[in-house]
Amino acid sequence: MTERTGPGSDACREAARQAGDMGELLDVLWEQDRNVGPPPYMSVSQLRVMYLVDRDNGIRMRVLTRILGASAPSVSRLVDRLQALGFVERRPCRDSRREVMLCVTRAGREHMARVRERRDRLLLRALDSMPGHQRAALAEGLAGLRRALMEQPTLRAVAEDVPPVPRL
Repeated sequence: MTERTGPGSDACREAARQAGDMGELLDVLWEQDRNVGPPPYMSVSQLRVMYLVDRDNGIRMRVLTRILGASAPSVSRLVDRLQALGFVERRPCRDSRREVMLCVTRAGREHMARVRERRDRLLLRALDSMPGHQRAALAEGLAGLRRALMEQPTLRAVAEDVPPVPRL
């Protein structure tokens, strides 16, 4: 049975603080790794765009802009840089000539695989020093946190983001 606590509970606040601290620490670790990894070097903002486009290949530019909470011109410039690197491509939407979809290229997938592989190696070194029961609890907790985060409307396309496909 899963223990449920409200967002104001001490246990929830402590878990949120720990998750926030972990996110900040990982940001620093990733930034350090970005500077020593093989070129091309991508900014944190460019990596964020790559994560989202890789996760939802064919994402609409409008949806990406909403999820990032950024202005359309800023997101367009980020996508321009990623397109110049050969990591993403713009395609017309099948159901709307006014919209653009973003797709990860093979080079983009390969680059993201290298980024993730380097990050995994960094994490494996740290995780290897933890007792097995702590690793198991961490894996279970992180899987639950990921599921809960993915349910947040701010991290996914919502119905109004995707027009209905006309029936013939």
